Amino acid sequence: MYGIRRALQFACLCACLCACLCAWLCAAASAAHAGPRAEVIHWWTSGGESAAVKQVEQAYRDAGGTWVDTAIAGGDQSRAVTINRIIGGNPPTAAQFNTSKQFLDIIEEDLLNPVDDLARRDRWDEVLPAPIVDVIKVRGHWYAVPMNIHMQTWIWYSKPAFAKAGITREPATMDELFADLDKLKAAGVIPLAHGGQAWQDILLFSMVLSNMGGRDLYLKVIRDRDQAAIRSAAFRKVLVAYKRLQGYVDPASPGRNWNDATALVIGGKAGMQIMGDWAKGEFIAAGQAPGRQFGCLPGLGADSPYLIQGDVFVFPKTDDAGALRAQKLLAAVVDKPGVQLAFNKLKGSVPVRLDADDSQFDACARKGMAILRDPKRPVGVAEVYLTPDQNGALQDVLTAYWNTNMPVERAQNSIASALRY
Repeated sequence: MYGIRRALQFACLCACLCACLCAWLCAAASAAHAGPRAEVIHWWTSGGESAAVKQVEQAYRDAGGTWVDTAIAGGDQSRAVTINRIIGGNPPTAAQFNTSKQFLDIIEEDLLNPVDDLARRDRWDEVLPAPIVDVIKVRGHWYAVPMNIHMQTWIWYSKPAFAKAGITREPATMDELFADLDKLKAAGVIPLAHGGQAWQDILLFSMVLSNMGGRDLYLKVIRDRDQAAIRSAAFRKVLVAYKRLQGYVDPASPGRNWNDATALVIGGKAGMQIMGDWAKGEFIAAGQAPGRQFGCLPGLGADSPYLIQGDVFVFPKTDDAGALRAQKLLAAVVDKPGVQLAFNKLKGSVPVRLDADDSQFDACARKGMAILRDPKRPVGVAEVYLTPDQNGALQDVLTAYWNTNMPVERAQNSIASALRY
């Protein structure tokens, strides 16, 4: 009996050793054949954004890579982590930035790998809008792979809320917009869903400036920082109209996240929201469709400026051969038309290439694509033209003006000082 028990124990031990050996060999084989490992830092954390970035993740896995997701809520926080890790010598494989001057400093410090081969192959000079090219191409080199184009100042509205307020057509002027806000207020609906955060305040301001001042005043103030334009009577009217909008937001607005403001419109509790086209991803995630439950306006009038930005991936410099392979693979995946189509349909944005097929997009996206192809309409958002310091100074003034009893004359002078250099 003892011999049988010893034999059984020996057999079990052999079986365990064989299982462990097989598992180790399988793991070693898997590691040996694993594709390029890419750690990607981004801030796509809301419902629609998360669904969109998973399309990119899956495409990278399908191409043979291993995706390591580092999602950090909030653009400022995410970018800070990226920059600190780059400077600290522990860079991610790739990181999201906005199409802006946000990453100009790390270009100047020679901390990013260019993607010139990809840009030449896909003729970016010919097929990308000029405001995008002007940001990602620095001294003849391309330093970011553009993922999409966002327009930051869409007017989103709830069709049920409009019906409740007796609004039968979309506003076409600022006067009509204010009249509709009054109707929504009278109907017991929050007229304007707004998140009282500095970056949301500047979007609201940009909508007023571009629609009231048109392309000429917008570019003189934001791009040229023209002191005469900033101190003009026309710009003063813009500031007055911007502050007037505060009378249409609810008391819970301060500090509210943008997607929570969007949820108010989705639920019919609010009538309108001024927000980038990423908000559309929230409507879609909630099972709503443009023209049915909600509407979208790219501007007030047929020639209103179309304020564009977008998202890009940058690739920090590294000596690691595996990381370099991962960067090349990810850049190639992101640039594929099919990947951009899948991503942008869920994100609410549109593909960055002007020659992209828009037949599979919804009515809002097709409006945007048509406008992008008109060279007179697209202009950059504030961050395209201003340095982070300049943009921050402008935000500080606008937020203080929005939240306090600051006289319009003081706000105007403060903006002139903030954009002087």
